[in-house]
Amino acid sequence: MQNSNLNKVRLVTITSEYYDDVIEHLRRTFFADEPLNKATNLTRPGLGHPLLEKHSFSTLRDSVSVMAITSDGEIAGVALNGILYGHCDIKHSMDKLNDVTDENFKKIFKLLYEENLKINLFKQFEVDKIFEIRILSVDSKFRGQGLAKKLMNESENIAIENGFQVMKTDATGAFSQRVSQNLGFVTEREIKYIDYLDDQGEPIFIVDPPHDKLKIMYKLLN
Repeated sequence: MQNSNLNKVRLVTITSEYYDDVIEHLRRTFFADEPLNKATNLTRPGLGHPLLEKHSFSTLRDSVSVMAITSDGEIAGVALNGILYGHCDIKHSMDKLNDVTDENFKKIFKLLYEENLKINLFKQFEVDKIFEIRILSVDSKFRGQGLAKKLMNESENIAIENGFQVMKTDATGAFSQRVSQNLGFVTEREIKYIDYLDDQGEPIFIVDPPHDKLKIMYKLLN
């Protein structure tokens, strides 16, 4: 795709009539491509995953997510953004994992929640809510043109318009980490996947390069 074609892509807040289309986009892209999902063979391209879809729908209902859509109605990319209300939100999500029977899904989110519980951005910056970029996904046809950066910039605009002082992301892959860093995000905590071990001392995730670590990153907003 030529760079000029990006001029035909508009960024809009995701409303309920687009929810199913967004989930279909994620089935083709993020659900299978995300480094930890891929490492655990959580799902295959084009297939759904009930728990990932439930997580996505819950995030969409916070009404602060954004998508890039072409003049033909094709979704080129999405940033699914949610709202965290205090450190207890993370603890509650961690507790709910006890009811999850999908062991691969549980392993992924256990890592995310465990590492988030080791920091407390709410206390650090004296805020009661945080804007969280949870899923950043660009269709393969539109990659390499700066669309992820545009989605994150628009997400920041939405965060500022809604009075947030802090935004964060759990960046699981090298590409999202690079985009976040270029946009001024700071790494609060990181863990190399090779150092995240099971009870036998073996790595829980064997992740394809260049993705070698999880970074919890944040940005302060004016």
